[in-house]
Amino acid sequence: MALLLLFALIAGAGTAITPCVLPVLPALLAAGAAGGRRRPLGIVLGLASTFTIAIVALAQLVKGVGLASGAARTLAILVLLAFGAVLLVPALAARVQAPLSRLARFGPKTRGDGFWSGLGVGGALGFVCAPCAGPILAAVTSVSASGGASARIVAVALAYAAGLSAVLLLYALGGRAAIARVKRSARGPLVERSLGVVLLLTGVLMAANLDVRFEEALARDTSLPSFLIDPTSSLERSHAIQGRLASLRPPSRFVARRPRTADPASSLPDLGPAPEFTGTEQWFNTPSDRPLTLAGLRGRVVLVDFWTYTCINCIRTLPFLNGLYATYHPYGLQIIGVETPEFTFEQDASNVAQAIRADGLRYPVVQDNQYGTWNAYQNEYWPAEYLIDARGQVRHTQFGEGDYAQSEAAVRELLLQAGARRLPPPMAAKAMIPSAQLATPETYLDDQPAHAQGLFAAPLQPGTHDYPGVARPALNQFALRGSWRVDSQSATPASPGAAIQARFQAADVYLVLTSAGNVERQVHVLLDGRPYRTVTVAGQRLYPLVSLRAAAQHALTVEVPQGVSAYDFTFG
Repeated sequence: MALLLLFALIAGAGTAITPCVLPVLPALLAAGAAGGRRRPLGIVLGLASTFTIAIVALAQLVKGVGLASGAARTLAILVLLAFGAVLLVPALAARVQAPLSRLARFGPKTRGDGFWSGLGVGGALGFVCAPCAGPILAAVTSVSASGGASARIVAVALAYAAGLSAVLLLYALGGRAAIARVKRSARGPLVERSLGVVLLLTGVLMAANLDVRFEEALARDTSLPSFLIDPTSSLERSHAIQGRLASLRPPSRFVARRPRTADPASSLPDLGPAPEFTGTEQWFNTPSDRPLTLAGLRGRVVLVDFWTYTCINCIRTLPFLNGLYATYHPYGLQIIGVETPEFTFEQDASNVAQAIRADGLRYPVVQDNQYGTWNAYQNEYWPAEYLIDARGQVRHTQFGEGDYAQSEAAVRELLLQAGARRLPPPMAAKAMIPSAQLATPETYLDDQPAHAQGLFAAPLQPGTHDYPGVARPALNQFALRGSWRVDSQSATPASPGAAIQARFQAADVYLVLTSAGNVERQVHVLLDGRPYRTVTVAGQRLYPLVSLRAAAQHALTVEVPQGVSAYDFTFG
């Protein structure tokens, strides 16, 4: 827990140096520059307090990331407008400061005034501060939304807020020092009035939701470097942190709990209320790409499918889901695909849109980049399906591939319960089935010790290293040959002549590949030492390398050029 608190502190500080805090910076600097020297401290303490309330308590009340909506946001905007007016009118400022200054004896004992008024402004900023949510912040809000706040959740939230506030305090003190020099050369209350205008403009812009639109634009802009938008991404997404974040979630209510019968005449148990979609990003296949809610879908049977577009297990289920949607959507079935990424490039909305088109998905899909909805469901699998009845209760789950006839039967039963009549015969659409003799498991090419099984000279070392390869790989053994640069997600050739060697037992071999700048590059595949296929890599997706009639053992060599990154082998 101590390590997670330390990482939360670092993540909060990292967030404060990103463009995501730009909407609140003008108000922070303006409020911190006015009044006494204690005001910046009051502002930051107020911000940390209400920010923590927003990401813990309000998330539970609104069942979502309660950072930028609702009555608390409206109240915060009114406070900013009020303090802006106070700075514009010196006589009004004196009247407001007089009663607040009497409270100074309860605050810090340093000289100066403005601590309590700063606390009010900071409290308002905490409710409208909506930084880009990384995994730690997303986990806190989603767990609070789905299961309530625990002491551990509150501790992580406080650590995150402390890191964020510490950097913001430095901003406020630096801005105050700079503006103090301007004050010495300025005439009259010109500076205070200018600061008041800044606060008023900030409040007006936030009232028009322009700060929220700015956040959304940042989230969708793929041209900005990742270290600028999310400097602590690699830290927060490490397996060490992900494991500790997973421990914050209670056991899944849909797996561990004892089901109760919903209807004596029904064969399906009642597994409890379905969580709302939480912390999501871009929606696809909805009118004007507008968000959907489970509350708005009440009365329909809903199938929530967690997937990611390079997961072969997910891809094999898509023909079945497409068939379900085509057959039963007219009778009241709605499918929602929740695209929760495994790799960073799967967060790109354009990549997801391309995958939706390529796979022929007609049902709505939403990006869950920060695992908000994944955590709300306490999900652990790709793919995972949660079937929800017309009352909003989860009635059937399916984790992984298989049991398609049972899943269709559950859909039909819930549709009949919802009032559907004359359902068509069971559909003929079937999922893709892996080969019966499949023996080689999924294999990652990264520096994570948890993924080291099957790798020769494992685990792979982070950074650039030379790998000797292996003359005759054993069954299910994989080896790098040549110079490779390895990180937490992939391996990339650092010089010409790099290759991946393996021996597998399967009918089909797939590899997740990306090409820098989406430039077309050629990957050469050799089977049993002979040229088999040349794969043109441009987009960031899963590529088929080998397609055979039946599963068998073969030696595989994949010659990878510079500029192409290899992530994950899967088999079928």
